[in-house]
Amino acid sequence: LSIFCLSSNLFDRELLSKRLELKQKIDNWNINNKGKELNHDEYKNFLEEIGYLIKEGEKFQINTTNIDEEIALISGPQLVVPITNARYALNAANARWGSLYDALYGTDAMGSLPDAKEYSVERGNKVIKYAKEYLDEIFPLKDASWSNVNYVGIKDNKMLIKTEDGPSELLNSSQYFGCVEFENTDKKEIILEQNKLKIRIIIDKEDRIGGEDIANISDIYMESAISTIMDCEDSVATVDAEDKVLAYDNWLGLMKGNLSTEFTKENNIIRRKLNKDISYTDKNGNKSFLKGRSLMLIRNVGHLMTNPAILDEENYEIHEGLMDAIFTTLIAIHDLKKEKNSLKNSNTGSIYIVKPKMHGPEEVAFADEIFNEVEKLLKLPQYTVKLGIMDEERRTSVNLYECIRAAKNRVAFINTGFLDRTGDEIHTSMEAGPFLKKGDMKSTKWIAAYENRNVEIGLECGLLGKAQIGKGMWAMPDLMAEM
Repeated sequence: LSIFCLSSNLFDRELLSKRLELKQKIDNWNINNKGKELNHDEYKNFLEEIGYLIKEGEKFQINTTNIDEEIALISGPQLVVPITNARYALNAANARWGSLYDALYGTDAMGSLPDAKEYSVERGNKVIKYAKEYLDEIFPLKDASWSNVNYVGIKDNKMLIKTEDGPSELLNSSQYFGCVEFENTDKKEIILEQNKLKIRIIIDKEDRIGGEDIANISDIYMESAISTIMDCEDSVATVDAEDKVLAYDNWLGLMKGNLSTEFTKENNIIRRKLNKDISYTDKNGNKSFLKGRSLMLIRNVGHLMTNPAILDEENYEIHEGLMDAIFTTLIAIHDLKKEKNSLKNSNTGSIYIVKPKMHGPEEVAFADEIFNEVEKLLKLPQYTVKLGIMDEERRTSVNLYECIRAAKNRVAFINTGFLDRTGDEIHTSMEAGPFLKKGDMKSTKWIAAYENRNVEIGLECGLLGKAQIGKGMWAMPDLMAEM
């Protein structure tokens, strides 16, 4: 471990020195050409000459295996949450399922916020109307509307639907996925699926809302946060040993499944812990489980930062990314040892680590080599660790094809990020002249090209069905209507 940290620290410093060297060369070029009209070919040739822009090699496809369906096959929301806040982390992990009724009632998704703390019958009726119109759009019935349904049941593993005008059925019967039935009660859940995303329609006549609904629908749970990035980087400030221990401790609790926290709300003590999986009967009558939690990834820090928690043999602070690589992987072994349906995170035996702020293929290759060594150290099969490449630095964007190649056996996602990407654009080219304001920059051609090229290259490299292509971030959760 000591030799690994020393050699990695030395190589890390070499890569960071190259960043500075390239930055100085670009600064000098921009200073020398200030005031001139930009010649695209001349600038491109300059970037190639200094080794900033790498020529693309032969076509290839990624070889990543053992990817969970939440990453490879399901297209849906991904949360980012600070790992140092146990309550937030648990909320995010448990956000795999969310109440559509609550989301509509408590946010401005329908165009306005609720007026007062007291329950509004008028707003509640508006929520139910909106939800049933949603069902009509995504799960339509034959010659009927969900607003007229007065009975939903299951018989011989098939849906029974009755309306005020007679029996009906799903227009597409394959959308029926299964059901949850409860002993000694009429309560049940009907599970429907579209585009691999599921909803659970809760039938409960004993519930206050269900008792007043003609079909006894008390709520609709939607599959919501498909995955969550537990963040050791942007959303937290872990600058010393104490901070890192807190981050690793919460990740340990998530991977062991025993993380819990208590807080007081309206004079009541509320305890949070991880949700269990959901037992259901599928359309063929077989018992199975739905995942009760979002798939958890952990975002390590980038190559740049150091931390005084550990010193190498030359008395240098260890690069924090090396600490994260070893400890977050070590901790995740707890999950690999779990049985299925026991608060297990990955059902395919993978560990998902997101690596931010890498500059170009060399730095991605270094991350790949770090995890090769960590896997040897911890006696894990090679490529157990899957790598998320954050396409948020200009040198990565312009060399994305070769960046993916550098981790082609373990890449699990690529994504884009406006703030980091524009920040690095400004940092790289600040000697070229002033930049547009943030709001104006969002509508520039280069931002659109950056977003489009990310998807095109990802598809060309074979990520479809094997890895995730992430798009942007919505950092204003209160503004649902605008989103």
